[in-house]
Amino acid sequence: MSVDTSMQVLVVDDYKTMIRIIRNLLKQLGFNNVDDAADGSAALEMMRARKYGLVISDWNMEPMTGFELLKEVRSDEKLKATPFIMVTAESKTENVIAAKKAGVNNYIVKPFNAATLKGKLVTVLGDF
Repeated sequence: MSVDTSMQVLVVDDYKTMIRIIRNLLKQLGFNNVDDAADGSAALEMMRARKYGLVISDWNMEPMTGFELLKEVRSDEKLKATPFIMVTAESKTENVIAAKKAGVNNYIVKPFNAATLKGKLVTVLGDF
């Protein structure tokens, strides 16, 4: 089964430039339905109002981090199956382990390019 590149994708990052970069990379890969949120709490509200096929979230944000968002998503019956990719500048082993334990589908360390993002998306969603 091929991936539906028309699915809604939610990019969560408090840094507007990073949102723009991820949005552009997704567009290069064929994903054009991209929403964005500036922090985890805004993202959670959006996820409860609309179905997303994928969430790509930064780790470090205020007031709700991407890690806290991940835990909220995984504990919510309606949202827990949503594929979730964590993006962070930190590649600390303990962070990766914590995110895996919390149910993250994949993990990307900044900086990254379209090929890296596509590889992670294929791992999480399947070929497209």
